[in-house]
Amino acid sequence: MSGISKKMISEDTPAGLDILSRPAEEFENDAQVEVMWAMKAYEHAEVYFNILCSVDPKSLRLTPHDDKIYSLFRQEFPDLDVRLLNEDEMKSVDGKKKWREFCETFKEEIEDYNFGTLVRKDVTGDYTEENSILITRIQFFAIEIARNREGFNDEIRNKFKPVKK
Repeated sequence: MSGISKKMISEDTPAGLDILSRPAEEFENDAQVEVMWAMKAYEHAEVYFNILCSVDPKSLRLTPHDDKIYSLFRQEFPDLDVRLLNEDEMKSVDGKKKWREFCETFKEEIEDYNFGTLVRKDVTGDYTEENSILITRIQFFAIEIARNREGFNDEIRNKFKPVKK
């Protein structure tokens, strides 16, 4: 992941990310909490991208509910181009309403279904500031399961090398 710096996100952030498991009602617009959420989203993106760079995406199972997520996603969003996401469409009044209904379907099945998660706008690119959108975890699963099953993530392994630590 080249364009988003973990250091940029984590400067002056408390070490205890466990605070994120507390009810949202306990916080007002706290900048520290927002930074911790950004760190968590970044770490998830980094792990997922490294997995994409290492294995055949068509063989990935992101959840035990992949089949249901994919089926309902394509039923509700048959024409959504997962190769190049249109953020304005997704976050329009109509888009938000449609996505909210989709997301709520998985409220009881997918843990943390509504956590903020980063997704790449353009499937051919890395996670960068320009190529990332903050969406809910269930939206991420729906889009990435579709990208994997429809073959759009296949070139990632050839284009990017796994990050070794």
